[in-house]
Amino acid sequence: MLLAVVPCTTAQTAAPKNARDPGVREDRVGAGGAIAGLTAAQQSFFSAGLMTFRQLAAVTGSIPNTRKGLGPTFNAQSCAQCHSQPAIGGSSPAVNPQIGAAIAQGAVNQIPSFISARGPVRVPRLPYSADMLQPDGSVHNLFTITGRKDAPGCKLAQPNFQQAAESGNLIFRIPTPVFGGGLIESIPDSALLANMNSDAARKRSLGIAGHPNVSANDTTITRFGWKAQNKSLEIAAGEADNLEIGVTNELFPNELDGTPGCQFNGTPEDATTLNPDGSILPSDLVRFATFMRLLDQPRPAPATPSTTHGGQVFAQIGCALCHTPSFTTSESSVAALSNIQANLFSDLLLHHMGPSLADNVAQGRARGDEFRTAPLWGLGQRIFFLHDGRTTDLLQAIENHSRRGDHRYPDSEANAVIDTFRKLSGTDKQDLLNFLRSL
Repeated sequence: MLLAVVPCTTAQTAAPKNARDPGVREDRVGAGGAIAGLTAAQQSFFSAGLMTFRQLAAVTGSIPNTRKGLGPTFNAQSCAQCHSQPAIGGSSPAVNPQIGAAIAQGAVNQIPSFISARGPVRVPRLPYSADMLQPDGSVHNLFTITGRKDAPGCKLAQPNFQQAAESGNLIFRIPTPVFGGGLIESIPDSALLANMNSDAARKRSLGIAGHPNVSANDTTITRFGWKAQNKSLEIAAGEADNLEIGVTNELFPNELDGTPGCQFNGTPEDATTLNPDGSILPSDLVRFATFMRLLDQPRPAPATPSTTHGGQVFAQIGCALCHTPSFTTSESSVAALSNIQANLFSDLLLHHMGPSLADNVAQGRARGDEFRTAPLWGLGQRIFFLHDGRTTDLLQAIENHSRRGDHRYPDSEANAVIDTFRKLSGTDKQDLLNFLRSL
């Protein structure tokens, strides 16, 4: 059950008897802009990428101000529909745009029960095949282009999500913020591995392990996505454009659904344009990736005595052993990304999170109960929490980190830390929550 969002300011009065989530921060949005130090050309490309990130897709691009390639199945019509809280590049907004996307241009989609106007943007996956015997794990899109005025003749039914839910074969993912993407890319593998091996005795005593997901091609550390399954911003953007919007591109050139009568464009639908004079016009995929690469990290609210103390408690009880406060980037071909302190509050590693958070989907080296440590920068203005958006309550999200293992999965690696959190005084607990909402 989703709880109501409680707006607040970061400044707090005396802590109540029972600590509570102070709610989404209302102060000035400290996210969504370009990183400082860009050249004029880089700033122009960032602005162009932002425009494309916001642009709606249509089936053939015949509708004014749209790009072509929507469908045959899809979850949204643009990147910004999913990534818009508290600014473009963020996560799921307060009003779910999937409701409107379902019927845009005459589409005849029904709204599944797990999608609501005030709920999170959700992408459904089926962990297993229909007979529950084989692993699946792939995205099964919510909507089809059937009925749209730019898709004449297409007859394609939506998946039977009710049946999947009744058989326990339905899980969800919500959008991960893409703020600071270029900074995350620029953290060297060596820094991530050194951090993984640091504080080994303390981590071991608390049951914390963690390991990287890696590229099957070159064995370097992958960093993007709920399970750190994607190596680069290009791959993350290409996958999302293809999976969530249905646009084929130079990295993912094949249609996901080949239903006859529902193919309207040559593939890839998004491609580099080769001009007669030998110049090129970058593809939308390149624009998306460059926009995310040059997007700055979120800025925290000004510190208060409460949030300063809360940050100390955060470190003392062990939260920072996984949610590493910062890394320094290496030398980058983009000077503005070089030697920058990236305050992401994540080790970018995979950790066992226990049966209650397990989604039974394996990706790369990530098992069904493992997730990348979610970066906490920008958390203060985030509405929905955890990989499936199951709660808007930060306190509940913390509690969900704790779970004993079962016959399938081991204990959550966060159990000991959460046990310590529960034993904190009301003031310490409230200050910790205030600190998290200041990020």
